[in-house]
Amino acid sequence: MPASKKVTPTTQELLYDKLIATIPEIERKGDANPYTSLNGNMFTLLHQSRLAMRLPEDEREKFLKKYKTSLFEAYGTVMKE
Repeated sequence: MPASKKVTPTTQELLYDKLIATIPEIERKGDANPYTSLNGNMFTLLHQSRLAMRLPEDEREKFLKKYKTSLFEAYGTVMKE
């Protein structure tokens, strides 16, 4: 069996890990696409150097307006939450 390759984390992954470390109860999961979850529900995702966050609907709308951003899209699918 070949040895697994050691991949150097990207700057975004290092920042994501630093952010997650501020809350010890949160565990980073995933290798290719790092994410966090609570009670089996994913609430953050780092995908191709882009951060996605699951927010309640009223907070999501405020966030989208304040930061002039849009819903997260991956592989042609818009993640509505």
